[in-house]
Amino acid sequence: MAMLDKLARIIKDNSIEYIDLKFSDLIGDWHHITIPASSLAPDLFKVGVGVDGSSLPGFTRIERGDMLVIPDPETSFIDPFFETPTLSFICDIMAVEKELEPYSRNPRRVVHDADKYLKSMIPGTSAMLGPEFEFYLFDDVRFNQGPGEGYYFIDSEEAEWNAAGREGGRNLGYKVQYKGGYHAAPPKDRTFNLRSEITSLLMKVGIELKYHHHEVGGAGQHEIETKFESMPKMADQSMMVKYFVKNHAFRCGKSATFMPKPLFNEPGSGLHVHQYLADKNGSIFYDKKGPARLSKEGLYYVGGLLKHAPAVFAFTNPSTNSYKRLIPGFEAPVRGTYSVGNRTACIRIPGYQRNSKTHRLEFRPPDGTCNPYLAYSAMIMAGLDGIQNKIDPGEPFDKDITHLSEKELSQIPLLPTSLTKALDALMKDYKFLLKGGVFTEDLIASWEELKRKDVEQIRIRPHPWEFYLYYDK
Repeated sequence: MAMLDKLARIIKDNSIEYIDLKFSDLIGDWHHITIPASSLAPDLFKVGVGVDGSSLPGFTRIERGDMLVIPDPETSFIDPFFETPTLSFICDIMAVEKELEPYSRNPRRVVHDADKYLKSMIPGTSAMLGPEFEFYLFDDVRFNQGPGEGYYFIDSEEAEWNAAGREGGRNLGYKVQYKGGYHAAPPKDRTFNLRSEITSLLMKVGIELKYHHHEVGGAGQHEIETKFESMPKMADQSMMVKYFVKNHAFRCGKSATFMPKPLFNEPGSGLHVHQYLADKNGSIFYDKKGPARLSKEGLYYVGGLLKHAPAVFAFTNPSTNSYKRLIPGFEAPVRGTYSVGNRTACIRIPGYQRNSKTHRLEFRPPDGTCNPYLAYSAMIMAGLDGIQNKIDPGEPFDKDITHLSEKELSQIPLLPTSLTKALDALMKDYKFLLKGGVFTEDLIASWEELKRKDVEQIRIRPHPWEFYLYYDK
């Protein structure tokens, strides 16, 4: 009742007229339904609002489509993108069976059950996550595929390719050179104010900022990194970060994309996830005398994450475009190694960290096309399997992979190079995900079906470069 009184006070003090209910489908896209603020009542948080689950990708058949979205009262925030004052909630999808219960394919259920499983296995611990959100901002985006054409056109006012200026317009110079955008300063960095506006909006709704900056990609690549949060909360916050970035950019006349590789031969955008398990004393991954200053638990966690990485990729890198980013030469991991400070490693132990209470690792493969609820859960389940089975990853690998001989490379596991290979790996290795009922057989089957369709959609369409290779053969 106290929570309901608090929400009623927020509605009154901010002249809220509407309540917006946001919920994630299996892929990780938000949907929403808007109801009047007068709908705030205890029943809203018990029985919610009815929706058609059969219209959501990967959810259910039409004959079993009736479902409920129930808002989580702890997730309320005033939505800055509605002109009419609106209070938003993040919701759970509930199945309408004999009794009301969390739907097995509800992504939020997965992350909360992963958190429960962690706490049952290692009482008193929480998984602490800190993602790096990388994205591009473009000024013009056009694409189409039809029987007689297939193209995309992307433009960025920062890009070096606009050094000569646009036709009919002025050109003031200050372009960001190819691969020259890392921490670029104004006036080359033209959107620092926009990033500050976005992060200010995020901080107003309780998402704390670590920093923001221009990234390596010269054609408008950026990064926002938030402070560490517990896994369930960070999964919600990850959805919010993407929502805020896209919507504020859109209303400022920019187009934001978290697509891993929107530009050929420019750096791709990742979602590197810093992570550690913590008890009341801080990170349980720290041991001053251990390899890379990792405790046994930290090492075994690394071992589990490396062992199951190919299967985990099906959730952390779930798009066909993901694997256009994971190529040599762009600080992207292509081999299953862990290392201190090496940004080509699959798992990097930051060499500059000095706080034992937050001693962490960084899983570098993920990208922004993932559903954070599923991706974060899959990573944690892999790491916990490593702890449970004492999987030793060996000593850190500190060599530069790009300069190894073929013989040396053959000794290091190759990570999936396509979505097909990641899905194949998942089908061979998913039992660790089922522990504690975190993932379910039906969710994994539905995920595979959805993602195989993605692969097929790309497979059947001619690619523009194929005309270069084969048109005159």
